[in-house]
Amino acid sequence: MVVIRLARGGSKKRPFYKIVVADSRRSPTGRFIENVGYFNPMARSNAIRLELKQDRIDHWISQGAQASERLKTLMKAESKAA
Repeated sequence: MVVIRLARGGSKKRPFYKIVVADSRRSPTGRFIENVGYFNPMARSNAIRLELKQDRIDHWISQGAQASERLKTLMKAESKAA
């Protein structure tokens, strides 16, 4: 099954997440199919906190990919802010 999820990067106590499309059997930080955005929870002032390639996310969801619960929450908050 194909999933859209967060892959953690960054250093200790400074998380940075790539939003990736991956096979559910792969490691969360391992190999992925496509990078569709990023999430920076530690963003300061005018830095971009969340960036999504919405057209690519919609494409993968139409192909049967499942978004993680955290990603669904982020997308919902982003749509309210826009």
